[in-house]
Amino acid sequence: MNFRAFDDGRLISIIVVTFGLLAGGCATGGDSALRQAGPGAEQIGNLIVNGVPPIPDELNQRLQQYQSTRAAAVRGWVEDKLLVTTRFGDTSQLHLVAAPLGTREQVTFFAEPVTQAYPPPSREDGFVFARDIGGSEFYQLFWYDWGSARSTMLTDGKSRYSSVVWDHAGEHFAYTTTERNGRNWDIHISDHTGSSRVALTTEAGAWSAEDWSVEDGKLLVARYVSINESYVYELDIDSGRLQPLLDESLKVAIGMALYSDDGKGVYFTSDLGAEFMRLHYKDLASGKVTVLTADIPWNIEEFAIAPDGRHLALSANEDGESHLAIWRLPDHSPLALAEIPAGVIANLAFSGDGDSLAFSLNRPNAPSDAYSVDVSTRELTRWTRSEVGGLNTAEFTVPELISYPTFDRVRGAARQIPAYLYKPSGPGPHPVVISIHGGPEGQYRPRFSSTIQYMVNELGVAVIAPNVRGSAGYGKSYLKLDNGVLREDSVKDIGALLDWIGGQSDFDAGRVAVMGGSYGGYMVLASLTHYSDKLAAGVESVGISNFVTFLTNTQDYRRDLRRAEYGDERDPAMRRVLEEISPLNHVEKITRPLLISQGANDPRVPASESAQIRDALVQAGTPVWYILALDEGHGFRKKVNRDYYTAAIMLFLQRYLMQ
Repeated sequence: MNFRAFDDGRLISIIVVTFGLLAGGCATGGDSALRQAGPGAEQIGNLIVNGVPPIPDELNQRLQQYQSTRAAAVRGWVEDKLLVTTRFGDTSQLHLVAAPLGTREQVTFFAEPVTQAYPPPSREDGFVFARDIGGSEFYQLFWYDWGSARSTMLTDGKSRYSSVVWDHAGEHFAYTTTERNGRNWDIHISDHTGSSRVALTTEAGAWSAEDWSVEDGKLLVARYVSINESYVYELDIDSGRLQPLLDESLKVAIGMALYSDDGKGVYFTSDLGAEFMRLHYKDLASGKVTVLTADIPWNIEEFAIAPDGRHLALSANEDGESHLAIWRLPDHSPLALAEIPAGVIANLAFSGDGDSLAFSLNRPNAPSDAYSVDVSTRELTRWTRSEVGGLNTAEFTVPELISYPTFDRVRGAARQIPAYLYKPSGPGPHPVVISIHGGPEGQYRPRFSSTIQYMVNELGVAVIAPNVRGSAGYGKSYLKLDNGVLREDSVKDIGALLDWIGGQSDFDAGRVAVMGGSYGGYMVLASLTHYSDKLAAGVESVGISNFVTFLTNTQDYRRDLRRAEYGDERDPAMRRVLEEISPLNHVEKITRPLLISQGANDPRVPASESAQIRDALVQAGTPVWYILALDEGHGFRKKVNRDYYTAAIMLFLQRYLMQ
């Protein structure tokens, strides 16, 4: 299950922008947005901008190389070739790589990004991919035919479709859709022509198809309630009967679930009886559950089983870095692998013959690229070499894993908060940017960021990325430390970081800014609410400014899932707590300049969240730079928009942090 999409909407009338939502949403109505953005607003391409000075040519020129970096991610095998996503124009598209380090042959050509593809097993005539419009995340499913190079939409053009899983024969695929009522996550089954049927009608929770049984008569399906509670069932496709994988009275998290090759059992990850997500095996006949990774005190983040059933691959998230293992089946004995560079691994995919495992590897000093391991020779092969704008990668900064003490105590000692530190060369004291991840159940991990590299190497800014309480990756007890009424304890962790910075001679405590997106955007606003006296500025993107208006107006299919994390605004006592901790209700305490960015079509955090905090700050006389993208959603995916936004950030930091 991958429910990162819950990291924090539907637009409401506060922003009063008229949008035409075709296939989920592409924004129009720039004139209306201009009026709502206030006096002095201007339109630059698809961006509505207010308060941002003209970007100097010299800044754009210096940023150009950093903004020209690319990345490649594995999307699956097509025979002995790799299907990847990468960008050669304004958006990421699908490309085919025929051989290691060979030419990337572009397959899709759209103005909107294509980042999800599902090649079927046992057939070579095409594949399914997903695409939305304007960042709406109302993904539609398409069939791409290799022979004609044409794409055909298989879905209704307005609902949301996700979680595609092909059967073993390559004839049908299961997927999740909200098309019944826009709120519930039903499971449907379709073929490549779009002929579909309902497999499961659902109620509460976010549902997904996980895997098909060996004979293709059953499906493993998952119901996600929260990051701490989820369930997996075996669905008999003909009868519709659901059989729970585990006792439903167990309130545990279950991640991935796959049938064993012989169909006699199910492999799954869960924090059952433990702090971390361990790999388990359940024998379906006896019901016996065996823990397979009891010796790994970290989350198993992903695993895959070879089509021939000979091997299982898994990756463990060890303090933010991924560690890959491949086991022989059925005895689970490990293969001795070649050394894999340190970084973050994702998208594990065995080839059809089971001889190779492909994956994406993202390193702090190199963008994501496609790699594979030959399970016979154990040889590591690099398939893509993404460009870095001609920059010298040897000069990129690799972060150091640190920790700092916070306000509460564990076993008699101050609780330690893990963080990644990017430190400029040369003597300090350096100005600091605190980069706060979203989620809130996210985790900062040492991935490549051209933005961070520019700040460190060109501006001489130290970047500290903390994993405050509530972050994933450090056990379920840590994960729960910010739930409900404990929400602002994570903000106190930022206050503790500011105190720690003040005690370090390498850093300039008088020049510290906070930056974050989504829930990290809320954390920026909350940090400015509580610690404006210790901060110079803030950079906030698609952030929550008021939890009550956010929960009221986020998309229907997300609302109950977010209530499980933040609290139910319909409960009067909880509503009082949510109002009290909402930055919008404490605007007078935010006294430092703020840069706000927002996608108009954001399905997670409504664009009204940014509009209302901008309006309140302007009225209070606080300097605000504001960027609204008419053709984006939860973050900027189009290069032309990202380039302007990044340049605005650097200009903002030069003006309010560096001086």
